[in-house]
Amino acid sequence: MSNNMGKSLYHCDICGKAISQRLDLTKHKCIHTGEKPFHCDICGKSFSENGNLTNHKRIHTGEKPYHCDICGKSFSANGNLTNHKRIHTGEKPFHCEICGKSFSANGNLTNHKHIHTGEKPYHCDICGKSFSQNIVLTKHKRIHTGEKPFHCDICGKSFSENGNLTNHKRVHTGEKPFHCDICGKSFSANGTLTKHKRSHTGEKPYHCDVCGKSFSQNIALTKHIRVHTGEKPFQCDTCGKSFSQNNHVTKHKRVHTGERPFHCEICGKAFSRNSSRTQHERIHSGNTPFHCNICGRPFSASGDLTKHKRTHTGEKPFHCEICGKSFSASGDLTKHKHIHTGEKPFHCDVCGKSFSANSTLTQHKRVHTGEKPFPCNICGKSFSQSANLSTHKRFHTGEKPFHCDICGKSFSINSDRTRHERIHSGNMPYQCDICGKSFSASGNLAKHKRSHTGVKPFHCNICGKLFSSSSNLTKHRRTHTGEKPFGCEICGKSFITSSNLTKHRRVHTGEKPFHCDICGKSFSANGTLTLHKRSHTGEKPYHCDVCGKSFSQNIVLTTHKRSHTGEKPYHCDVCGKSFSACSGLAKHKCCHRGENPYCLNYSKTYTGEITFHCNISGESFSTSCNLTNYRCIHLGEKPYHCDICGKTSLDNNTLIIHKRTHTGERPFHCDICGKSFSQGCNLTMHKRTHTGEIPYHCDICGKSFSSSGNLTKHKRSHTGEKPYHCDICGKSFSDGSNFIIHNRIHTGEKPFQCDICGRSFSANCNLTSHKRIHTGEKPFCCDFCGKSFSQKGQLTKHISVHTNM
Repeated sequence: MSNNMGKSLYHCDICGKAISQRLDLTKHKCIHTGEKPFHCDICGKSFSENGNLTNHKRIHTGEKPYHCDICGKSFSANGNLTNHKRIHTGEKPFHCEICGKSFSANGNLTNHKHIHTGEKPYHCDICGKSFSQNIVLTKHKRIHTGEKPFHCDICGKSFSENGNLTNHKRVHTGEKPFHCDICGKSFSANGTLTKHKRSHTGEKPYHCDVCGKSFSQNIALTKHIRVHTGEKPFQCDTCGKSFSQNNHVTKHKRVHTGERPFHCEICGKAFSRNSSRTQHERIHSGNTPFHCNICGRPFSASGDLTKHKRTHTGEKPFHCEICGKSFSASGDLTKHKHIHTGEKPFHCDVCGKSFSANSTLTQHKRVHTGEKPFPCNICGKSFSQSANLSTHKRFHTGEKPFHCDICGKSFSINSDRTRHERIHSGNMPYQCDICGKSFSASGNLAKHKRSHTGVKPFHCNICGKLFSSSSNLTKHRRTHTGEKPFGCEICGKSFITSSNLTKHRRVHTGEKPFHCDICGKSFSANGTLTLHKRSHTGEKPYHCDVCGKSFSQNIVLTTHKRSHTGEKPYHCDVCGKSFSACSGLAKHKCCHRGENPYCLNYSKTYTGEITFHCNISGESFSTSCNLTNYRCIHLGEKPYHCDICGKTSLDNNTLIIHKRTHTGERPFHCDICGKSFSQGCNLTMHKRTHTGEIPYHCDICGKSFSSSGNLTKHKRSHTGEKPYHCDICGKSFSDGSNFIIHNRIHTGEKPFQCDICGRSFSANCNLTSHKRIHTGEKPFCCDFCGKSFSQKGQLTKHISVHTNM
């Protein structure tokens, strides 16, 4: 014992600490001896002080005898009440003499001082880990024992810490008693408020002594240090996999159990992680709260923003210790390591296929379920992967964030840039083991190999046609749906594929970026350059398996095969004549227009020169037909005039069809029922009434149609689209024919005349109905009473007499 300024001090003979009271010294020594003489007769827990036992027993009894006279809150210990009151008063009477920081509780000051001294006097006797606070040691031991002594009396959930229980209960009550005095935001836990305030102050008091990186939370520093040490102290007891964070084990275990406890309250979808649910819900809300401060791009998840920023900085902090390759995302490193180990731990329970990444399995399962959870908020199209949605949106925005650092060309997809850069480097790492041909992309090699094997694994579910690549199937399906999602922003023309749009744009720009390295000739499309080069090399890679003849182009081989099969799929809509090649039909149509197609094409065929020039734009063409079409579409010319009513047309074919409205000519006859039509395409659609063929299906309601035009019109009943606008009265129409009929109200035009009485009508259907007055025809019969009517509307009204009886 010693005397200091009149006070007796008692020193601990183990650690030398000076204590003013003997009783406190006795209590203190229990820290070193581990003696806990006071036992709880309910749960058996032991304590070094009787007061602590008394406070503990109140956990079992629920007794909280100490009340705050400001807010009414109750506490089981007087010291807790004293500390609580300082929340209201703001009092922080305990000051650190090293850094000057103040605290509302002495225990908090003691704990804080350990940051300066580095002292960790409390040791775990199971794993040897040391702690600066005894309470932290107690909490830590529960990791080993699994003890969760604090139970929620509302839902029964258990917690290892009382503070966590208190915070949890606020989930039920909605209480948020801690308020930020800067922005007013409220929180259910004081610790969360403290962390939040650092977002205002920018304070990051926790520093990594390895790399110097700073953190706003101590737990974040602890997790970060494991990046350097490689420590993974948390292990899955099912598969033995180790993790650097305890919550990662909890999330991982759901892979084994299949548990998905977090549900979207909008669509009901379940998730194994709360963060995944939060990100998913932003799909519904459209909320993208995280923005890149470099390019401004928004993200729905902070992790996605962090990864994105590395595309600007080039940072790749995750390194493979086997091959040294670096990655910008830890998940990419994990997937990469499976290349070395060959491990594929994630299995599809539908088809048994295995994957090296759980995310890949999740995406794969959508092949079976058909799920497409990522919809485009611009056009409504849905995708099975978020990345595909992001790529798709760039078609709307025109964004091309990936730039070639050699020529500066921009791309909307990173893989397209990678493939493009191989043009500069000449790198073609993917070689065909059958013919030796090399490719810059693995996908192109896979497609090429199918030319050897003949495999066509992709089926059209509408017509059954087979394709060797999924992209070709996607393009083909648009012939059924009529979809043309790629529009030219200059002239408004739409295309089935983005590549066709890219080629078309060069009509406006005159760009010809593909150059022949043999003769220097330039082309607007790479495919055209490839075909041209074969004129130098003599290469003919496409062979007929019937006669053995070879061709430089696949389309020429396809046309040639029709000489063996007799197939003639191209029909003239003027006279009905059929052709095996599209070019044959084009030349034939010139005969209807009074042109000589062979003279028109002569100079190009034998000289390679382009002979037809537009004297307004300077654009050149190989045939007069192409020049005429160009002038009609781009310059608005309509050179063909009807000598009966004066109407103008883009081409002679349209004029011939139009004249049949005056003459009544119907040269196309159905060989089943004898009905006649003015256009060949109308005959084709009519025949489907006999065959029952309805090849065009609405992907919204499933309704089927015999023509793509009817499907397009029908879809507008879902979308509400009315693309035809009257510039006189402003009325809009979903159907072009209704728009034309409407316009005749303003013009007074009545082109359909009755040949019996001379009366005229603005619509052909009205003329048909009128003629029944003369013929007495009544084709609409009542199924109830057999009565007949000349108009369908009359039958509809009549049926209501039966149904309302």
